[in-house]
Amino acid sequence: MAITPVVYQKKLWWLIGISMVVKIVLSFFLELGNDEVYYYTYALQPDWNHFDHPPMVGWMIRVFTFNLHWLSAFSMRLGSLIAAAISTIVIFESGTLLKNEKAGWIAALLYTLSIYTSIIAGLFVLPDSPQLLFFTLSIYLMLSWVMKPHFFTLFDWILLGLFVGLATMSKVHGLYLWVGFGLFVLFNQIKTLQQKGFYLAVLVTLFCIVPIVYWNFQNDFITYKFHSKRVSHTGISLSSFFQQIGGEFFYQNPLVYIAIVISLLRIKNVKYQAKSATAINLLLWLSLPLILIFWSLSLFNSTLPHWTGPAFISLFLIAGVYWASYSRKAIPVLLKWAIGFMGMATLGLLLLVKVFPIQLGSTKMENLGEYNPINDLTGWSYFSNEFNKIVEKDKATARMSNQAPIVVHKWFPGGHLLFYTAPLMKARVIAIGALEDVHKFAWLNVTQEPLKIGEDAYCIVPSNLPANPTELYGAYFTSIQAPDTIPIISKGLLLRNFYVYRLKGCKALPTSIVAKAAK
Repeated sequence: MAITPVVYQKKLWWLIGISMVVKIVLSFFLELGNDEVYYYTYALQPDWNHFDHPPMVGWMIRVFTFNLHWLSAFSMRLGSLIAAAISTIVIFESGTLLKNEKAGWIAALLYTLSIYTSIIAGLFVLPDSPQLLFFTLSIYLMLSWVMKPHFFTLFDWILLGLFVGLATMSKVHGLYLWVGFGLFVLFNQIKTLQQKGFYLAVLVTLFCIVPIVYWNFQNDFITYKFHSKRVSHTGISLSSFFQQIGGEFFYQNPLVYIAIVISLLRIKNVKYQAKSATAINLLLWLSLPLILIFWSLSLFNSTLPHWTGPAFISLFLIAGVYWASYSRKAIPVLLKWAIGFMGMATLGLLLLVKVFPIQLGSTKMENLGEYNPINDLTGWSYFSNEFNKIVEKDKATARMSNQAPIVVHKWFPGGHLLFYTAPLMKARVIAIGALEDVHKFAWLNVTQEPLKIGEDAYCIVPSNLPANPTELYGAYFTSIQAPDTIPIISKGLLLRNFYVYRLKGCKALPTSIVAKAAK
């Protein structure tokens, strides 16, 4: 007995609802990670662009924290949760457009079972979170244009340009949407170049990214200098290449990855089963070249597996068409295994953090807990409360100057200190270091009271991020006292130590990091 379209729509809502509940639970149990607290700086100091990314993620945080009046791990992540839910609906509609509701349902299921789209970008607050929403919307409009060209209006072209522009305002490689679409047009639909709407859409996108260019013009194009350094190494490195592919395999959920590969190996069948073979060509242009670009880069540079993540959106749709055609079940057996893997991975993370912690990192005291991912998501609230007690005692005994700032030399753990620790004692967080280490903190320095001669400061060194305060700050302070130690113990297991150093008597002022970078 065939399943009706209404049933697939109900399945979709159950899928979104269950996914939302799971992610809300995770939000309350997992503290913000290194990247998440770093992007809090984008919301704290909004701008048209930032050192390493465009501003969209900061705007998203501002909206869902009610202009920073409601700050918690959940409120910070709320925008990501909602963006992922809307994206899942758009994926369903795209798959329905390509073939039928079953294809839309399977594509939405693949999207939800991907660790990248569902957890990394769909739970954690990252630039990818808003980008994927605008990516999916752009792909839906492009598919609509291919499959229903007579119903595609000038307003639709403007919307397409806007969505691509907003994807780019999230992460600059949102511009690849036009690259992939342009390649498709050149090889499959050359007559599109005669349509005025196409050029209008491109103009809308260019208008959207004017703020990015303007900010970089003001800041000596520092964003592009930074990213160019990440891809300028020479010499073939097979290890980074296999790390990239292996990372993608895990990030996308191994079973989801296999489901996609199977559909690509039978792409002729997919084109035959879809309502439009031309639309499948479009999806291939929007995905495979982007993946190949980053695979090529990984042969010469260290890359990150999530950089190819947006390319998989189109592949979910291709796989949705294939599995809807060649599996009688609403959930193919392979995807049932994918559900099991996703469930085990999610539960395993929660158990590791809250119930059965394991020292996955270094056990040496000098770098205890280094490379243990648990430390990115726990311990900061406890440490901040304990550190606040130290500060209050120092104030009562006049051991430190009033309103002594916290100094940092890197954006991590700077972000955690800024979000969790500094607000308790209303302390400034001042960056002293190289621009490539402090990133956005260099601009935060400019908008707050600077370090003063004679002032004391705190330096906090987690054992999993070892550093030598004397080497970092000895030139700026008269003396550095032996540290207090705050251990982080979970279920009887020592995960790491926090060392609290007192830097006494500022004797020299560091120069402006932004000013040095502009030279």
